[in-house]
Amino acid sequence: MLKIPELAMPRSRKVTTVCNGRREFWTDYEEAKAYFLELMMTTEGEEHDRVECIYIQLIHGLDECSDEDE
Repeated sequence: MLKIPELAMPRSRKVTTVCNGRREFWTDYEEAKAYFLELMMTTEGEEHDRVECIYIQLIHGLDECSDEDE
């Protein structure tokens, strides 16, 4: 039995993030999650909200994460 259910695991190790209008391409999903978690813990206010939005999307395994309202 896997520690993490297979459906909860990202299908691809690659992810694209869009934060504050800046698009970044990540080849390591876990590296992106760690980066946004650290950034979330060190920012405040509106910037914190933007980063938190992306981090939550990363936790849910999305291939493209954005802080923009769609």
